[in-house]
Amino acid sequence: MAATPVWSVDPRTGKQREQVAVEATSQEVDAAVRAAHDARAALADRTVRVTFLRAAADLLDETAGQVVEAADAETALGPVRLTGELARTTYQLRAFADAVEEGSYLDVRIDRPDPALTPPRPELRRYKVPLGVVAVYAASNFPLAFSVPGGDTASALAAGCPVVVKAHPDHPATSELCAALLRRAAATTGLPEDVVAVVHGFDAGLELIRHPLVAAAGFTGSVRGGRALFDAAAARPVPIPFHGELGSLNPVLVTPAAAEERAEEIGAGLAGAMTLGVGQFCVKPGLVLVPEGEHGDRLAAALAKAVSETEAGVLLDHRMRDNFISGVRERGALPEVTSPVTPGAGGEHTVGAGFLSVPARRLAEGDGHELLLEECFGPVTVLARYADQAEAGAVLSRLPGNLSATLQLSAAEAEGREGTAADLLAHLTSLAGRVLVNGWPTGVAVAPAQHHGGPYPAATSHSTSVGGTAIERWLRPVAYQSVPDPLLPPELREANPLGLPRRVDGRPEAV
Repeated sequence: MAATPVWSVDPRTGKQREQVAVEATSQEVDAAVRAAHDARAALADRTVRVTFLRAAADLLDETAGQVVEAADAETALGPVRLTGELARTTYQLRAFADAVEEGSYLDVRIDRPDPALTPPRPELRRYKVPLGVVAVYAASNFPLAFSVPGGDTASALAAGCPVVVKAHPDHPATSELCAALLRRAAATTGLPEDVVAVVHGFDAGLELIRHPLVAAAGFTGSVRGGRALFDAAAARPVPIPFHGELGSLNPVLVTPAAAEERAEEIGAGLAGAMTLGVGQFCVKPGLVLVPEGEHGDRLAAALAKAVSETEAGVLLDHRMRDNFISGVRERGALPEVTSPVTPGAGGEHTVGAGFLSVPARRLAEGDGHELLLEECFGPVTVLARYADQAEAGAVLSRLPGNLSATLQLSAAEAEGREGTAADLLAHLTSLAGRVLVNGWPTGVAVAPAQHHGGPYPAATSHSTSVGGTAIERWLRPVAYQSVPDPLLPPELREANPLGLPRRVDGRPEAV
């Protein structure tokens, strides 16, 4: 049977640009995974991993013009946005290099023997080891930061795990280019190039998750696709961890006092957040609870003005464009749903931003408006007008898990001088992995304290795909009991030859 070609497509025209690869056969997936598995030992040296991650970041920076040009041609996200995304991507690589060099991620803990305890305590020494080959499923909307050189790959390599990436079909040329750069960085630091590999094709993705030598997987994408892979990971003879980011509505609650104090500011800020990147951010605010009345009207008017002034944009591919147009049309046809600014087709290859408005009671009652509580990928949001806090709470209680939840407060509420901000914050905390006050969720900072995940379906685990603790997904703890010092891994030996941070008998030890 002839190989299936993989084409790079221009989303601005829908036309094929070039053939960049062919879809991987089951034999080719098997070969990539086995080669990655054989490269595990080479990644064991922390110093080499640090050098490799920094070399990869340097190579990406050195070829920034070429990388950004390739990504823009396949995604239409624009050079400015992609230049920023590349900077984020190389920052992640260097941040994980720093984390590996520092060593706290190993979580070394030593409990010395104490026969006086009941029961007596033997000597225990614990740290974390890499899982093995990691399968990474690239995202469509971040061709760099959540794709081949992105956070899943960087954190897995930092943990000491080789990576096989299933490339996203929306940017295959960018994927091949970035993979070549990572493999070149590996070679220059004395590592096998097979510590990173890329495969293409839907069937290849299924073969990858089922391969017996794949030890864990990371995914960013749709609920439908992610759930299918999650189920496949669980159905294996030996199930594996599947860390998936699937979908999120990212609710926003505007209090009456906040709307009275700064309705126009909130409306304009919301417009910027929901149309950023043509509404293709996983943390786009998709449901906004706004009070009924004069101040809510002011906010809606400001939102309408800002959104009306937003130019039509190109989505990542024409399938997404079709889904967006049909999705907003179906939502707009529901009873009592209005379109102050109608979202939909903006041209032959573009979409226009807009928003829908609905009485919050329709969402609280659950009378057929459930579709409004599902993510719609693209430049649209839903304004739900609530009569009182009880009605707003009833809507929030019907929401599934989210990546983010935002609370817009007045100055007095934010200072705790009036209102029930603490109660509202607690309610939102149960819904999301990141809770914001008086900000917007778009723009996920790469920082040690960041959490990008949330209750299902925002994520399939309690881990994060952004920030320093993302490395924990690819590690497992091992405890050694009463093992003679010469037989211990260097990380656990009494003299601490590697100079690692560690806790001894429950207390941090000075290094």
